[in-house]
Amino acid sequence: MASNSTKSFLADAGYGEQELDANSALMELDKDLRSGKLGEQCEAVVRFPRHFQKYPFPILINSAFLKLADVFRVGNNFLRLCVLKVTQQSEKHLEKILNVDEFVKRIFSVIHSNDPVARAITLRILGSLASIIPERKNAHHSIRQSFDSHDNVGVEATVFAATNFSAQSKDFAVGICNKISEMIQGLAIPVDLKLKLIPILQHMHHDAILASSARQLLQQLVTSYPSTKMVIVSLHTFTLLAASSLVDTPKQIQLLLQYLKNDPRKAEKRLAIQDLKLLANKTPHTWSKENIQALCECALQTPYDSLKLGMLSVLSTLSGTIAIKHYFSIVPGNKDLLALEQDAVFGLESLLVLCSQDDSPGAQTTLKIALNCMVKLAKGRPHLSQSVVETLLTQLHSAQDAARILMCHCLAAIAMQLPVLGDGMLGDLMELCKVTGRSATDKQQELLVSLATVIL
Repeated sequence: MASNSTKSFLADAGYGEQELDANSALMELDKDLRSGKLGEQCEAVVRFPRHFQKYPFPILINSAFLKLADVFRVGNNFLRLCVLKVTQQSEKHLEKILNVDEFVKRIFSVIHSNDPVARAITLRILGSLASIIPERKNAHHSIRQSFDSHDNVGVEATVFAATNFSAQSKDFAVGICNKISEMIQGLAIPVDLKLKLIPILQHMHHDAILASSARQLLQQLVTSYPSTKMVIVSLHTFTLLAASSLVDTPKQIQLLLQYLKNDPRKAEKRLAIQDLKLLANKTPHTWSKENIQALCECALQTPYDSLKLGMLSVLSTLSGTIAIKHYFSIVPGNKDLLALEQDAVFGLESLLVLCSQDDSPGAQTTLKIALNCMVKLAKGRPHLSQSVVETLLTQLHSAQDAARILMCHCLAAIAMQLPVLGDGMLGDLMELCKVTGRSATDKQQELLVSLATVIL
């Protein structure tokens, strides 16, 4: 149980019974941490995240992290690794640490150890703390120095810490950019290490000069190193940098389309599609009509169905954004647009005929998408609604019952937006109601309700 002095302190601070319970649990954990048995110490450390979830009070979390920092300072590497995992798992609670200076001081003392593994774990925990110590100069200095390490464990930990600090601190990113550039271009640096260093450049977006420097380096890399691994890592980092800096996004879209069109390797094409979808989600306003047209041409020309589906997924993403409005608004009312509208109607009609005759789950899913597109088309292009409705009514007579129900829902959605159902059409629906009403199956009854909804 908590001591009387602790109870009095917590009571004065406005804490109640739950806080006292939290303090009692923390004291039990502290008791296990002081145990001479390594197993009990490790078990106590890994129980801290659950303790934080149950008792998320700043004063107690602060006390707990200070205890963990002591374990990190005096414990062995296995205990340090456990503390690292707890710190990473409890990232959302780091901002509740009140004595940040004291906490970091205890952790940082291990950076001067003669044990390279201990130094590597320290670098990783510093990287995990970047969100609360982004401008800590001694951490910056230690990370920069550690790039000269000759052991793989230390270098990988340095890359991890540098990545996290670059994302949080402009000063660190500016200071490390030249070092990263020299290492990536250095002939003595192995390719595997270069592949780990390149992603750090995605965080060089804090100002225009820094972003421009990183972009120039990445442009050199994709040109000078044509191997698949190097191109994929460099191109993806290029995309993430463009998405964050928002300066050269149109150029990046053009570059990705260029790789999609001209690079014969499927891995590069898949990466280009993935990154184009990322930019379609994040910056749809930067897509020009020429970009969309080029993507459509690539989709038509590729012989691979998987790549075609990927490109259609990008176009589907763009279709719900301002990009498609830009595409149509550039030359309103021209013959190309009218032809495109007719192609859209014919395509949807073809899907409707095929899928309404098939009651398999895949066909029904496709039918739902097609019908949803019909509703959107009728809303966005009212002059096409009559043709869409006539097609639906014609197909109602020959479709499967499951498809009929979906088609009725589509008709009802269109009818609520536009007065498209004439007297002759209502007569057809009434006749279909009479035929349907003679059957007592569940599907037929559901169809009857759907038909009545359209009519009403």
